[in-house]
Amino acid sequence: ASLLAGCARPPSARPSDASQDFWSGRLSLQVQSEPAQSFSAGFELKGQPERGELTLISPLGNVLGVLRWSPSEAVLDSGGQQTQRFESVDALMAQATGAAVPLSALFAWLQGNNASVSGWTADLSRRSEGRILAKRIQPEPQADLRVVLDQ
Repeated sequence: ASLLAGCARPPSARPSDASQDFWSGRLSLQVQSEPAQSFSAGFELKGQPERGELTLISPLGNVLGVLRWSPSEAVLDSGGQQTQRFESVDALMAQATGAAVPLSALFAWLQGNNASVSGWTADLSRRSEGRILAKRIQPEPQADLRVVLDQ
């Protein structure tokens, strides 16, 4: 809900610096909580697990939120709402999505590496098609993360 306020902005182009990690596409997260939560958006992810930025974009091109993190803090900017600060990217992801999405593992999965994360399983069998599926079984609530990369 905190990501629904946005500022109009077209999605940016892929950085020309090939040394920087960058992915874009669509992601969806379904959390089997009570009540169930569902979130889907376009995304642009750049950086590494230690320092980076995740921009979430509506189908109309509005920025829903920008998550930035470094070793010392994580920040959620939801457009017109007050910027929120967190002690870690894991705490930020849990607040923003309702489930602790393992961001460091997501980077590995995007690169095609099947990183092991407690409670999560990743299906990378369609990674060559730009599709990743990850499921959280433990701890509750269970969650399904789907990523479709731009080709």
